[in-house]
Amino acid sequence: MHLFCTKISCGLSQQQHTEVDPSHPRKMGSKQIAQETFDDAVQENITEFEMDPEEAVREAVQQFESQGVDLSNIVKAVRPPASENGQRQKHQILLTLDSLARAVAEPDMAELPQQLSAFAAQCKEQLAFRYLAGQKGAYPVVFSACQLAAGDRDLLLQALCTLSALLDGQPDLLDTAGQELLLQSLRQQREDAEMTLAGIRCLRHACLKHEQNRQDFVKGGILPLLTGAIIQHGDSAEVVRTAASALRIMTFDDDIRVPFGHAHDHAKMIVLENDGLRVLIEAAKAFTDNSGVLSELCATLSRLAVRNEFCQDIVDLGGLTFMDVVKQVLSAIRAMAGNDDVKDAIVEAGATELIVLAISHHLGNPQICEQGCAALCMLALRKPENCSAIMEGGGALAALQAMKAHPREVAVQNSVLACKRTLCFPTKSIDLCFPTKLPVLPYKNP
Repeated sequence: MHLFCTKISCGLSQQQHTEVDPSHPRKMGSKQIAQETFDDAVQENITEFEMDPEEAVREAVQQFESQGVDLSNIVKAVRPPASENGQRQKHQILLTLDSLARAVAEPDMAELPQQLSAFAAQCKEQLAFRYLAGQKGAYPVVFSACQLAAGDRDLLLQALCTLSALLDGQPDLLDTAGQELLLQSLRQQREDAEMTLAGIRCLRHACLKHEQNRQDFVKGGILPLLTGAIIQHGDSAEVVRTAASALRIMTFDDDIRVPFGHAHDHAKMIVLENDGLRVLIEAAKAFTDNSGVLSELCATLSRLAVRNEFCQDIVDLGGLTFMDVVKQVLSAIRAMAGNDDVKDAIVEAGATELIVLAISHHLGNPQICEQGCAALCMLALRKPENCSAIMEGGGALAALQAMKAHPREVAVQNSVLACKRTLCFPTKSIDLCFPTKLPVLPYKNP
């Protein structure tokens, strides 16, 4: 294997300085390689070391990863052997892209739906497929398909769904023309729930971890379109949930390439210029039995509470009334957090802030205090990084206040003690996590 390792090292040395798009979910500081480098290594395993295809791929993955290479965007499959004239063959995702490109170029309107469907399905399989397709010119092809479908509602819906699949994890692909296409679609198709949902899904993928896209969309008027979609389609759980999520993404500060984003400004615009608090609270009243929608709405409200007066507005608008169902939501979060992989997704979605907010606002309600502390405990269990996020978000203070508020409620006391034990385990010091003197938060009895 010495020869094989040497060739891999050569491939790495030639690509260590390759610029990588920071918006892609790669590990910071890891080495990168091109798809062709991986394919060549696999082919060498087959031809020079007489490995079977599956073994050749496994060996290549093992060798690259042992040298610190991030393979998250690499298609880990055997590329078909070169043709008789020596021309390199392509991975299946690129063959499908070629078929779609031909249908767009001709254009073959009868063949286009089938090709869009096939390409979207492969993009949804894994990031590596859509990343490779994006590197090989998939975006202009899909954008052209959207333009061709402008007069055909069903075809445009399919094209937008394909665009959404391609943009997932690749927000840099979207250009100015694509932004205008999405804005125009959301304006013209605002009464069509399916079209609205497809457009908002594209928007979410384009704005996650991409500050410039967020700013461009806000300047283009996306905020009233999102709040309008929630009002227009208030009976559609998917539209309400997805639009609320998109509003929340507009308040993110998650683009490592930008030192200072406009998250705070966007939150104020949603509240002051688009009546966002009222829209979200009114929408929640239609989904009191849908924990998924309520969780998204609550998470978005927590991102909008950037001023003291906004917090008071939530109360005045009846936010605490619909928050009566928060106990059910907390119970659902607690149950889902039993899965360690799901814990990270819950914390990243902003649930920590939501739980602390719920405990603080309902400090006089022992059931909510119990469920909230239990949910924090589950999120922190076996996850030191989550412990830090909970501590920084005021979780320890909220738990202590719950304990003080309900000295005779055994369930609350047990829940808080379990939360304290779990949060303090990484530091091995309860004094660091829970100092003895803490300010008392005001609360109202229910």
